[in-house]
Amino acid sequence: MRIDIITVLPELLKSPFEASILKRAIEKGLVEVHTHNLREYATNNYKQIDDYQFGGGAGMVMMIEPIDKCISTLKDERDYDEIIYMTPDGNTLTQGIANELSTKQNLIILCGHYKGVDQRVRDHFVTREISVGDFVLSGGELAAAIVCDAVIRLLPGVLGNETSALTDSFQDNLLAPPIYTRPAEYKGWKVPDILLSGNTPKIEEWREDQALERTKTIRPDLLDD
Repeated sequence: MRIDIITVLPELLKSPFEASILKRAIEKGLVEVHTHNLREYATNNYKQIDDYQFGGGAGMVMMIEPIDKCISTLKDERDYDEIIYMTPDGNTLTQGIANELSTKQNLIILCGHYKGVDQRVRDHFVTREISVGDFVLSGGELAAAIVCDAVIRLLPGVLGNETSALTDSFQDNLLAPPIYTRPAEYKGWKVPDILLSGNTPKIEEWREDQALERTKTIRPDLLDD
């Protein structure tokens, strides 16, 4: 997989890919992540990539021409499955979306800034719009990093245990069940006996029951879906 991130602030995207699982995935050649500074595609000497909005109003708007030049340059080199725009009014990122994106080969992620991008970018270039929640960030970089993390960890060979991602919360519209590790008793707080029994079918049944009960209590909306 290859992910190209178009950004005004590429420095914000360095650290997430220089540590932990994402770094290992890149080093193993399972994914390529490239950042592209939008100012390098500006059309004047001032590296301008934003301007006042037509009709008046507060806030600047990212201009269409630098974005067009950047996307066109990338598309001249390869085909892309999706051009994703990170925006608060996009579709909320879900595990299902992450699962789907993990099956793609090449992705472009455009990070919004200011009041957002010229609408013509959304109309003619963007194929999918994603939000990480009903709130506004100062830019789309952190949101893009979240999407990358959610997608890359699903790629075969990234996680040490290939089945680990399949048991995450939301994979089956349920929250994960409670989990425990050593010691079996701490300050009088005991691990449920069933987990120490060695009876795998009964343990799985307990986990399914616990997952359902947790979901009913904490996120009943998931069951409506």
